Amino acid sequence: MTTQLFALSFDAHDPLVLARFWAGVLGFELTNDPHAGLSLLPNDDTGFRLRFLPSQEEKLGQNQMHFDLTSQSLEDQQQTVARALELGGRHIDIGQLPEERHVVLADPEGNEFCVIEPGNSFLADCGFIGALASDGSQEVGYFWSKALDWPLVWDQDQETAIRSPHGGPKITWGGPPVNPKLGKNRLHFDLAPPGNGDQQAEVERLISLGATRLDIGQGDVSWVVMADPDGNEFCVLTPR
Repeated sequence: MTTQLFALSFDAHDPLVLARFWAGVLGFELTNDPHAGLSLLPNDDTGFRLRFLPSQEEKLGQNQMHFDLTSQSLEDQQQTVARALELGGRHIDIGQLPEERHVVLADPEGNEFCVIEPGNSFLADCGFIGALASDGSQEVGYFWSKALDWPLVWDQDQETAIRSPHGGPKITWGGPPVNPKLGKNRLHFDLAPPGNGDQQAEVERLISLGATRLDIGQGDVSWVVMADPDGNEFCVLTPR
């Protein structure tokens, strides 16, 4: 059994405020897990939790990845936008065109996300979290497909997407041009080998696929900090 995508982690100035916002938007359960910290547990087939980790680093530029939330109708889209605004989100302008029908918002700490218009065929069967839309190369899409053992469901014009065989959101990479990396990403993946797995063997496997080990000042911790071929940080936890 290969490693699993255990969580998507957010660096947060106020983890509780950010966790409550996303719990309200997504309808996920908020929990304080002694092993995973302040987390949201999915109530659908998303398959991974959201973690919120304390950090005082400032946000620099647009995030490397963001949620695309789906809508069943225009009214549904408007309700999602209204709920996010009531919870502390805001509208932002990242250069979207007036004729584009998706709505671009930011959470209370400025993390971007989109509420997609109804009728989007690419995300049609992906659930409320339709995708983690990411800035990245074709190479990094291939890397994550192998790292998670998730099949490629899109590979055209250097744009890639993968999806768990069990369903849930797609993870997409938009291909070139890839934006220059500005400091540590505020969102990162946490991977975990299965309960009978071996953390060091998993680290070595990921290195063979193109990952590298990183020192970001983490000190003596139980997880291993790594970077994918585009330089995006991720962590390999102990077996779960």
